Amino acid sequence: MKKRASARRLLAILSDLLMVPLAWFGAYWLRYNLESIPAEDYGPAFEGLAIVLVIQALAFRHYGLYRGVWRFASIPDVIRIAKAVLIGIAFSAVTVFLITRMEGIPRSVFPLYGILLMSLLGGSRLVVRWSKDRAIYKGDARRVLIVGAGKGGEMLVRDLLRSRDEKYEPVGFVDDDAMKQGREIHGIRVFGRCDDLVDLSERLAVDLVVLAIPSAKSRQMRRLVALCEQAGVPFRTLPPMNRLMSGQVTINQLRKVSIDDLLGREPVSLDWKAIELELHSKSVLVTGAGGSIGSELCRQIARLQPSRLILVDSSEFNLYSIEMELLGLFPGVEIARCLNDVVDRDAMARIFQKMKPQVVFHAAAYKHVPMLEDQIREAARNNILGTRVVADLADRSGCEAFVMISTDKAVNPANVMGTSKRAAEIFCQNLDQRSATRFVTVRFGNVLGSAGSVVPLFQRQIEAGGPVTVTHREITRYFMTIPEACQLILQASVMGKGGEIFVLDMGEPVRISDLAREMIRLSGKVPDEDIDIVYTGLRPGEKLYEELFHEQEALQSTTHSKILLARYREFDWARLNEIMDQLRTACSDYDEAVLRGLMKELVPEWVAQVPDVGREAPVIVGGDLSTVAKETPTLH
Repeated sequence: MKKRASARRLLAILSDLLMVPLAWFGAYWLRYNLESIPAEDYGPAFEGLAIVLVIQALAFRHYGLYRGVWRFASIPDVIRIAKAVLIGIAFSAVTVFLITRMEGIPRSVFPLYGILLMSLLGGSRLVVRWSKDRAIYKGDARRVLIVGAGKGGEMLVRDLLRSRDEKYEPVGFVDDDAMKQGREIHGIRVFGRCDDLVDLSERLAVDLVVLAIPSAKSRQMRRLVALCEQAGVPFRTLPPMNRLMSGQVTINQLRKVSIDDLLGREPVSLDWKAIELELHSKSVLVTGAGGSIGSELCRQIARLQPSRLILVDSSEFNLYSIEMELLGLFPGVEIARCLNDVVDRDAMARIFQKMKPQVVFHAAAYKHVPMLEDQIREAARNNILGTRVVADLADRSGCEAFVMISTDKAVNPANVMGTSKRAAEIFCQNLDQRSATRFVTVRFGNVLGSAGSVVPLFQRQIEAGGPVTVTHREITRYFMTIPEACQLILQASVMGKGGEIFVLDMGEPVRISDLAREMIRLSGKVPDEDIDIVYTGLRPGEKLYEELFHEQEALQSTTHSKILLARYREFDWARLNEIMDQLRTACSDYDEAVLRGLMKELVPEWVAQVPDVGREAPVIVGGDLSTVAKETPTLH
């Protein structure tokens, strides 16, 4: 490899030195109007060439003409050539004058020589780069149409043209910017608008469409994906620009469009300095550490280098999995894992006493809406009493902050799960008024890909050949990614002074039937033809539309554009504790009637949904009802 590199460098040096006599005698030829050079000028010309050749070679070396690779020649190389030629001319002219007094050498030769030499040196490099960029493609090269003639598209086509390992032939761009249409980028034409994609795919015999718009919003991505599907051509995309290494775009970064791209949102801007100041070198406890939200919180907190990260979870496997992952990723962070139930006051008290956490993130909760409808005792025990245990201990231990992870289903709840989370919110808000610990609640909707949620279920159903089950044609939910939710939780924990309910801006709600169709299309199948969609009807406790705040909470803006503030609602403290004690007794007695009455007193806006109200009869599109899977998505 080193020998090949040395040989190439020697060839480059010899090529440049050959350009010197060509430029020198070319200057004479131009001086005499493209006619024969007089015989008497040959002697001085050769004497001058000997001097120019030596000085020019030294200038080439001094200005590093051989540091760059010819196939990647660019503006910096042109600047180096210009410097080397100009300095070479200056020193050569002075030296020739001192030695020969310029006898027999026309004065116009030097400027003409400089122009020709720069042209020859730059031109040779341009030819090499052009030949490499336009290398003859093999017959199996894939013809690529690039959507987006901006920075991402320009960098991608440059890499496609240079690639040796992959055989792609960019044949054109499409872009909605009228100023770019009809222009060329690296010799590749911008043919028209994105809406022309279908016609161009057929006319140009396109094998692959690349969506090279890293800044595209979800609505724009859905439109482009629909056009690609209409064209019937495979398509790939680039990750968002903030995820691209050093702002560079390469072939290796092409990937399939994911549901995150279609539901994605703008990158979250966080005050990482404030977050790091809050958590760095502190003892942090996370309950539900093995769950979808809890585990991602642990990953992000571990990056901030806490003095100790305490993992609490009642699932042995989940706790083991997140512990092993964190130990591998963050060997410098002390990890303590505790296989405990948050309702076990004695066990939790020992953890607080021994580990002395300074900040607590309470993510432990039961969240499966339909299941908890007939498991009210477990919902009350885990979600309400478990929160009371951890919050009380945080208060008594003098923790700096307690952050409770809540849900949009706590707003005007129509189910046991949402009611239990709203009761937990009420307790934390009211405890804050009597504690030195800052109690902050963060409320948000569904997260993409969380355990038991709709996206992984749809994926399994599509892989099995369908059908995909949706409870209702009009059901909608809010979505955000797990990392985004956790980042905003961390930001809210820093912003909170105590007693607030922070509501994360979830963007626009998504129709679940549309989500199902998009996922089927992304799998390369056609909805209602290759994969059936079945509407099974609303289940107990399920609402068509979710809300992020109660009308009495008077939602307000905060210093962060994606975090809103809901006003605190007070509850009589003495009666609140009585209810909590009665809830504990009712759980011990398995008295569900009492539990419902107590939870209704805590959350008077709880209106239990009658399962058959608004329920659709099972409907199948393009298939047989006997094939309907029993599994239906859990929206939480």
